[in-house]
Amino acid sequence: MIYELANLILDAWPAFSFLRLINYLTFRAIMAALSAAAFVFIFSRPFILYMHRRGFQDQSRETGLSTHDKSGTPTMGGVLIVSAVMFSMGLWGNWHNPFLQWPVLAMLWHALMGFADDYRKVARKSGNKGLSERTKLALQSLFSAGFAWVMVGPLSPLGPDMAVRLYVPFVKVPLFTLHPFLYALFIFLFVIFVSNAVNITDGLDGLAITPSLFVMSVLGVFAYVQGNTIYSAYLFYPYLKGAGELTVFGAAVVGAGLGFLWYNAYPAQIFMGDTGSLAIGGTVAVISVLLKQEFLFPILGGLFVAEALSSQIQDKIGVRWLGRRLFYRAPLHHDLQHRGIAETKVVIRLWIISGLLALVALATLKIR
Repeated sequence: MIYELANLILDAWPAFSFLRLINYLTFRAIMAALSAAAFVFIFSRPFILYMHRRGFQDQSRETGLSTHDKSGTPTMGGVLIVSAVMFSMGLWGNWHNPFLQWPVLAMLWHALMGFADDYRKVARKSGNKGLSERTKLALQSLFSAGFAWVMVGPLSPLGPDMAVRLYVPFVKVPLFTLHPFLYALFIFLFVIFVSNAVNITDGLDGLAITPSLFVMSVLGVFAYVQGNTIYSAYLFYPYLKGAGELTVFGAAVVGAGLGFLWYNAYPAQIFMGDTGSLAIGGTVAVISVLLKQEFLFPILGGLFVAEALSSQIQDKIGVRWLGRRLFYRAPLHHDLQHRGIAETKVVIRLWIISGLLALVALATLKIR
């Protein structure tokens, strides 16, 4: 709204030259982060009180850890994060930019799916009685299939040639060009994996949100570089016209996440729930695809990958195929707790690991 209004005023009255500031990505990114953070700070306390009154509280789930019962804490805090991002982008976003439209759609789709899951858990008073695994997968698949189809077709924001090129960290040129069907299949699986990986990580106070901020910050830097003709050429990255708008969107997510962390840090006053974790995961996946940085995610989101793999290996390979546990507990953060490490120490140590991985991912900008 402010972005559009400022440009309308500039066109009509050039004397208001100071409004040209609105066309600088860095300025809009800063304002988007501040606006999203302010939104969360203003509405968090009333939202938490409302959720308490309505009984929308986290439902206990069996983990095998006596210290893990978080029941009674309000959930669905992802509503705050998503609302803050949408509010901020409504003010500072360029909605004509196709690079903005897909992350917004991804966030809203996955947030609604997560909200339905959280609501069913509360209504049935059980942390194990949300949406079925099959239903979640079907809804994720529907979005992923549509996104993959668009990304390899003529409507892709990247263009038909760039869309099917595969880039990997530390290499200046595309590794190879995939057949559109194979690349669409890759995107389909990637989006589902990443959205679930963030969701699995969201198990301790503040654990998922801080690594998400690291990931979004680094992707925001990549978006700024790849959306700039000078920086992209200097660093041997493909120039993606309009990709810089993802810097503004990423900043809004970071601002909303920082505001949410204020209330989500141990002891948490509210949880993001699947509403937030699925929304962030789906958004991260879509931005990674739009920036051609899918293979950066195993480095940048290494914590999420470890959490997801430990959970799936334990469940699918260990319990279902071999009939025994391969780890004491799964996912990773519960295994660390089982070993006697305090919850706060587990969270902070995993934050440190995630931050270091983000620095390594950032270094790939130059090490090519």
